[in-house]
Amino acid sequence: MNELKVFVSVGGTATDQQESFVRAVENRLRAEGLIPCTVGRNTFSSDSPLKTVVELMNNCSGTVVIALERKYFSNGIEKRGGPSEVPITNVALPTPWNQIEAAMAYSRGHPLLVIVEQGISTEGLLEPGFDWYVQVVELKTEALTTIQFNSVLASWKGKLSTADAKPMAKANPSEMTVSELIGNTKPSQLYSFVAAIFALVAGAFALGAKLHGG
Repeated sequence: MNELKVFVSVGGTATDQQESFVRAVENRLRAEGLIPCTVGRNTFSSDSPLKTVVELMNNCSGTVVIALERKYFSNGIEKRGGPSEVPITNVALPTPWNQIEAAMAYSRGHPLLVIVEQGISTEGLLEPGFDWYVQVVELKTEALTTIQFNSVLASWKGKLSTADAKPMAKANPSEMTVSELIGNTKPSQLYSFVAAIFALVAGAFALGAKLHGG
């Protein structure tokens, strides 16, 4: 059975605890027969980060989001200067790439496995209530062996085989290259296309022979 690649959205780790947790997630994915792929961690390119993310994600069957603390504010103000201004304390935020990559994955139909460090502000696509389950966990390896985590992981993994990991097709087929057209054609459609070409060529030869003989 071929191993499936999965895109892992995670920022650069800041502490040993964060690094150990990310490695534990990667090892758990490998134990499930999956290949974790992360730009800047195990995948590198001379292209821009966003272009590299696009190319890598197009070759993956699903996405794992690991949201870790990147920024911490002990005190701050929300909606500063407005009538709804409120003080905020102890706010922890993950890398914005978690939001960007989660949105890109969802637009491609990737099954999403979202893991959020306890204490992180769950906003945007890290907020519960969307088409995926958000697991808020402590950064301990034990969190990856609970009944809840195992059940969510099994459910997510079961969706990978039906995920469409092909690159997003261009809107106008006339702008696509031959290789892109073939790459975005289903096998049954490709066979029909080839058969039609052969029939057309055979018909042309037959008509030419008839006219020549006449």
